[in-house]
Amino acid sequence: MERSVRSVDRAAKWTREQIQERVRGLGRWFHNIDLGGVKTAPDHFLGDYPAFKWKSFAHAIPADLTGKTVLDIGCNAGFYSLEMKRRGAARVLGIDSDDDYLAQARFAAEVSGADIEFRNVSVYDVGSLGERFDLVLFMGVLYHLRHPLLALDLLHEHVVGQTLVFQSMQRGSAEVTPLQEDYPFSEKRIFDEVGYPRLHFVEHSYSHDPTNWWVPNRACAEAMLRSAGFEIVNHPEPEVYICRRREKADGAPGAVYPGRRAGMKGEQA
Repeated sequence: MERSVRSVDRAAKWTREQIQERVRGLGRWFHNIDLGGVKTAPDHFLGDYPAFKWKSFAHAIPADLTGKTVLDIGCNAGFYSLEMKRRGAARVLGIDSDDDYLAQARFAAEVSGADIEFRNVSVYDVGSLGERFDLVLFMGVLYHLRHPLLALDLLHEHVVGQTLVFQSMQRGSAEVTPLQEDYPFSEKRIFDEVGYPRLHFVEHSYSHDPTNWWVPNRACAEAMLRSAGFEIVNHPEPEVYICRRREKADGAPGAVYPGRRAGMKGEQA
């Protein structure tokens, strides 16, 4: 209750007209956030986004985050950062590589009376943060990256302390084909299975967005998470996974190329 009262007091210095003017001045918003009755993206092509998405998996995240630290990677205008703070997180850090989105996020937090820190940090530079977080959000980022598996490896290596909340756009089959751990070189048919992990490459643009690079099917999203060292513990929504960080076995491939293995035909260690 105390947090709610303080938020109202801080937001009171902004009139509706001032909020509307500032929202317009900050450019086009991708997150539709209600700021004192002003919607930041009321005509979003996906509808009330990301609120409708949040409602489909909010139950899978603890309602009480008191004492927890949260990192929101690719925070955009800060919708999820605000939701984590509303659940009582002791510290919320939102990072993005787009200064326009960060300006929107800082304004949204100010109007909402939320004490949230925002920084311009690339996902490939998360190691520079120098700390692990209890809860890491990685929502809607993977398919915008040219090096998606590297990013997941870096999250595991540097910032995820306990839980990763992952979401990615998916295309292709929702089937997941059970796979063996290895196949002979002569096996080719397995790659034609509709449920085989596939990461679709977008050479030019998809949905008028040239930053959409790689789009996984369901099998691929799940396989990539496991490969990076995350155990899927809940799948509350078709694109959302709640994952627990697990330690990788010694010598398991990670963010650094492991080098050539001894004994490979025609090669040396």
